[in-house]
Amino acid sequence: MNTEMEGEEVLDAVILGASGFTGKYVVREFLSHLEWPDRQGLRRIGIAGRNREKLGETLRWAAQGELPPSIPIIEADVTDAASMAALCRRTRLILSCVGPYRLYGEPVVAACVEAGVDYLDITGEPEFMERMEAIYHESALLSGSLVVSACGYDSVPAELGVIFHARQWKPPSVPHSVDSYLVLESDKQIVGNITTFESAVLGVANADELHKLRRSRPRRPKLQVPGPPALKAKSIEHQKSIGLWALKLPSSDAAVVRRTQALLAENPHGLPAVNEYSELVETRRKFWSEVKPLYFGVYLGSKSFWSVPRTICIGLMVVLLGRFSWGRSLLLKYPEIFTLGQFKKRGPTEEEVRSASFKMWFLGHGFSDESRLLQQGSKPNMEVVTRISGPEIGYATTPITLVQCALLVMDQRQSLPKGGVFPPGIVFGPTDLQERLEKRGILFELISKKTIS
Repeated sequence: MNTEMEGEEVLDAVILGASGFTGKYVVREFLSHLEWPDRQGLRRIGIAGRNREKLGETLRWAAQGELPPSIPIIEADVTDAASMAALCRRTRLILSCVGPYRLYGEPVVAACVEAGVDYLDITGEPEFMERMEAIYHESALLSGSLVVSACGYDSVPAELGVIFHARQWKPPSVPHSVDSYLVLESDKQIVGNITTFESAVLGVANADELHKLRRSRPRRPKLQVPGPPALKAKSIEHQKSIGLWALKLPSSDAAVVRRTQALLAENPHGLPAVNEYSELVETRRKFWSEVKPLYFGVYLGSKSFWSVPRTICIGLMVVLLGRFSWGRSLLLKYPEIFTLGQFKKRGPTEEEVRSASFKMWFLGHGFSDESRLLQQGSKPNMEVVTRISGPEIGYATTPITLVQCALLVMDQRQSLPKGGVFPPGIVFGPTDLQERLEKRGILFELISKKTIS
């Protein structure tokens, strides 16, 4: 299917998969920026997907009763290479919302890299992200295609949260480790969409592929964190400092943060931009000099202990059944049963989305003075607590973070890396992304600093 028409202008960005459950919220978030009087006409975006009628319905829903600016509707099919190539000729940037990415993501990345078009997505699938890096990084460097995955709730809050936390350790203090604790809050039931659940089920089913991929790739230097080795993580813990019971998670956030830290170890002053100039180089160097390496862990937190066994029960069902095709069929056919109502085929209602919010606590330990690292048997004697908070993670925070990353690419492309496949932290860390997110209701706070015995 060829979607290009003679003489059509090149758009600034196209939202692919716009009629999907998350995609429609991304469209609505983007429209809110196009409606600003000072922005009108300065950015041209389009929406794309397989069904023109559904795309039209999405546009009307996202516009909330008001006629949106003239936005092209483009038919595009990820299973048709010619269609993807034609779509790339229409735009400078694609925002991909076509999960599960394991099934539908690669053709979009391949087309963007081939055409030198920039690409952002909202995947939380480590195997997909790392496989795209392994296959397409060198080609993207050559073509000038900037490919950045995990630009939604997975994993922008974790990436920026770790960076924000690390920068709170002012010399002579130095961080050693930080753990994040996600707390989901709502007056209603917290509900996820079936596509998110399907991605998790497929991740379990193909866990061996991720291990094989990592073993097949050249080993990056091991993260060098000064001081004692990391403490063995507990599966369940009670953190009195922040008043939470917590369950350790096999989260994509940890994998993404590790990739950024590995890249930072190789590029301590950050990644060079398309247009390097002395002020930009110095600003980037100063920024990254304040981000010290540290150990990072991810937990799901709750004020009630009883949510821990509930979460373990759901996780065990997904892990045990997800290994078998018949089990996966059952999980995806009856998600509401096997997740105790946390995922539904219909997804959350508008009211459920509006009522939900999150807090992500970062509990860090380190040393009040860097000189203590040299003392044999020295243990961390300082604690720093920071926090990120914002609206519902899947359909409010995710569209906000993705759209702000997209606006950064559109507004500051010359100050970003020329091309390559990267995690979001190393690309957007030194930009004003944090300030942009705060204007959209995602807040970064320093909660406390104290010495500990």
